[in-house]
Amino acid sequence: MEIKILSTGGCANCKEMEQLVLEVLKETKIAAELIKVTEIKEIMSFGVMSTPSLVINNKVKIAGKVPPKNTIKELIMSEDA
Repeated sequence: MEIKILSTGGCANCKEMEQLVLEVLKETKIAAELIKVTEIKEIMSFGVMSTPSLVINNKVKIAGKVPPKNTIKELIMSEDA
C-alpha cells in the first residue's frame, strides 16, 4: 500500500495528519509506504487545491482537512482488505 500526504510544508494540520496516519499504521500493523508530497505541481496533479490531503493507492480520500483518527483508520483498512 502506498499512502501519500499532500502538504505545502510544515503546517500544523499537515503534521497532525502525518502523525495520525503513523499511529493507525502502527496500531493496525498494516505495511505501507508513507510519502510526503510537498511540490505544488505534484499536489495539483491530484486535483487537490487544499492541504492536507490523504491519498491512498493514488486515490484522493480526504482533501483540505484533518479527519478523526477513526476515519483515517477505516480508509486505510478498507484499502488493505
